[in-house]
Amino acid sequence: MTILSLHFRTLAVASASSYFVHLLKVSSSTPFSFQHHIPDCLVLGKVSESIMGKEAEIDQMGEVSSKEAFEFVSRKRLSDNIVPHILNLYASRATPKDFEIYAPDASFEDPLMCAHGVKQIKSAFYSLSKVFAESKIVEYNIKESLTSPGKGEILIDNKQYYKFLGRNIDVVSLIKLHVVEGKVVRHEDWWDKKPLWNRETVKLPLVGRLIEITRRGSMLATHAMMGFGNDPTM
Repeated sequence: MTILSLHFRTLAVASASSYFVHLLKVSSSTPFSFQHHIPDCLVLGKVSESIMGKEAEIDQMGEVSSKEAFEFVSRKRLSDNIVPHILNLYASRATPKDFEIYAPDASFEDPLMCAHGVKQIKSAFYSLSKVFAESKIVEYNIKESLTSPGKGEILIDNKQYYKFLGRNIDVVSLIKLHVVEGKVVRHEDWWDKKPLWNRETVKLPLVGRLIEITRRGSMLATHAMMGFGNDPTM
């Protein structure tokens, strides 16, 4: 190696060292030059966290919306699956399928009768066509509520029409349906929207008890007359 080449190499190393020292001084005086990439990572991290947070909120909102939609559908079906059959019963066009809305031990009460079990309920409604030339619900409004999981109440504010011995009879009524797991367990028909008379609603419990016995006797007589709830032959 010549002295000239050694000299040039020494100058190159010195220049490189000087440049490196300069970079260190610049980095110490202006830290943002070397840390410039860190905020980008932090910002990206914050954006990612923000996006994840939004996705979580959207998922939560979706779950709530789905739950509300399910509850809405459930409430809607509560009356949609039951009321059409109730209209058939009062219109004297009941079929065996219409009575499937009732639980096996369901009860039905109006001011004239007190029925227990689907068989007696069948007798009560099958008898309408035997007594009246025409019967139907002509006007109605529906309100329903969920009293607890799987349990609900349907209120049908209605006007009933009957034709008896050539005479037209209009009855204002409130039908109360207590529903458990999609089945009617209690069906009450309040004429003139007044509570049914019984030992709990009449001031004199003994009078209320006599009224209950009379209504039960009327139901048993009707039940026997209608063949104990047998479906009519087509």
